[in-house]
Parts: sequence; structure tokens; C-alpha cells
Amino acid sequence: MGKLGKIVLASVAGFVTGILVAPKSGKETRADLKVKADEAKVKAEAKKEQVTKAAKEGVESFKKGATKVEKEAHGFAKSAANSGRVMRDEAARLAEEAKVRAGRAQKDVQQTSKAVERDVKRNVK
Repeated sequence: MGKLGKIVLASVAGFVTGILVAPKSGKETRADLKVKADEAKVKAEAKKEQVTKAAKEGVESFKKGATKVEKEAHGFAKSAANSGRVMRDEAARLAEEAKVRAGRAQKDVQQTSKAVERDVKRNVK
């Protein structure tokens, strides 16, 4: 039993002992006990309502938070997918540009090779 439970138990025991040794008749004591029990019942109902309300608010807050996280995660995934698409498009564009440049370089090499061959033939003659 926790510290709070011990305190509550001691308080109840002290209350009951005080009532039993009080200089009142049995009828008066029973009436006092009934009044105190009714008061405790009303307080317990009020606490129950507070706890129920707090629990409902907590659940609603959790749901809203979970929904917000879900939306943010969905947005992040969508953004990542778009970024991936953009990167693929850029990679395809760069690959095409590399092919074009490689073709130009090949032509330049062929032209230079032919020019060198001509120069060599001229110098050999």
C-alpha cells in the first residue's frame, strides 16, 4: 500500500473511532454516519465525473495528435516521392546529355585522328 493509501486508511480509522467514542446516542451517531457517507458519495461522484472528463479530453487530444502526425508523415512521404521523381528526371536528363557529349567527343577524336593521319602522310612523302 502506498503512502497515500496509508494516510487515507488512518484518516478513516480516526474518523470512525471519533464517532464511536463521541458522547452521542446510537441514533445520532448513525445519522451522522449517514450524512458523512452521503457527502463522501457526492464527492466521489464529482471526482468520477472529473476523471471521466479528463480521460475523454486526453483521448481526444491523443487522437488529434495522432492524426496530425499521420498527415505530416504522409506529406513527408509524398515530398520524398516527388524528390525521388525529380532526381530520376534529372539523372535521365544528365544521362542523355552525357550521350550527346560522348558522341561529340567521338566525332572530335575521329576528326583529329584523320587530321593526324593526313599530317603524317604529308610529312612522310
